[in-house]
Amino acid sequence: MPKGHIIKAYAGHYFVSHGDSLVDCRIRGRLRKEDKDVLVGDIVSFTVTDSDGEYGVIEDVLPRKTRLLRPLVANVDQAVIIMACHEPPPDFELLDRMLATVEANSLDITICLNKIDLVSRYAADKLAKPYRDAGYEVIKVSARAGWGITRLRKALSDRLSVFAGPSGVGKSALLNALEPGLRLQTGEVSARTGRGRHTTRHSILLRIEPSGYVADTPGFSKLDLDTIDSRSLGYLFREFRKAMEACKFTTCLHHKEPHCGVKEAVEAGQIDEFRYNHYVKLLLEIVERERRRGR
Repeated sequence: MPKGHIIKAYAGHYFVSHGDSLVDCRIRGRLRKEDKDVLVGDIVSFTVTDSDGEYGVIEDVLPRKTRLLRPLVANVDQAVIIMACHEPPPDFELLDRMLATVEANSLDITICLNKIDLVSRYAADKLAKPYRDAGYEVIKVSARAGWGITRLRKALSDRLSVFAGPSGVGKSALLNALEPGLRLQTGEVSARTGRGRHTTRHSILLRIEPSGYVADTPGFSKLDLDTIDSRSLGYLFREFRKAMEACKFTTCLHHKEPHCGVKEAVEAGQIDEFRYNHYVKLLLEIVERERRRGR
């Protein structure tokens, strides 16, 4: 029985990539009765149902190595989190929320700063520095000018990546720069709201030569933290991990506790204060959620 990758899905149709073919599949009734979800990124076994090999039925979904909830994509290797240097201005609180969520899913992470042609080199380096210091790979690019595209392509090779970030940062423009033949619709940033208009309507896997796939997903501006608890949040901030070893209390939440290695590292300039402030904001959100649930 042939196997393939689901590269797009909508209106009950699941398009399975198999060799050089793309097979339009429906789901076997048994899977529907089992309430088994089928996602973009899934590797599936299927049966061809016509002589031309254009249509088929998905028989089973192979075990997944990862499953993201937002965006809803399976078998992702890494998240490429995209922020614009300008138009719209970077939202670092959202970036840190996204990083924590992706860290909780144990994915590799690359941060991509787009639109570097709109700011000075100094400004772009200043935006990148806290995250490089925290241990993240940061790639500075310009989809418009074509800068940094070769490095980004290399980061995508041999991997299934998800492009994530708020609308307006240039995700579709970057994909067009990587693969001009895609001709994806792009949107301008609204002058009234300062936000980008959503141009991606469905999750879809896009082939990036020579050997990568990217999940192009609808833009979003908020991520919840429902799967993260207060005691684990600190571990999702990479630069906290070493400093946490100096905390006096094993239950330290790095907020109001005395003798906290993380707070001492912030005071010493070893951890960026704005990253710590974002941590505290996320922590209080999680603590309040846990309080409401009676934990």
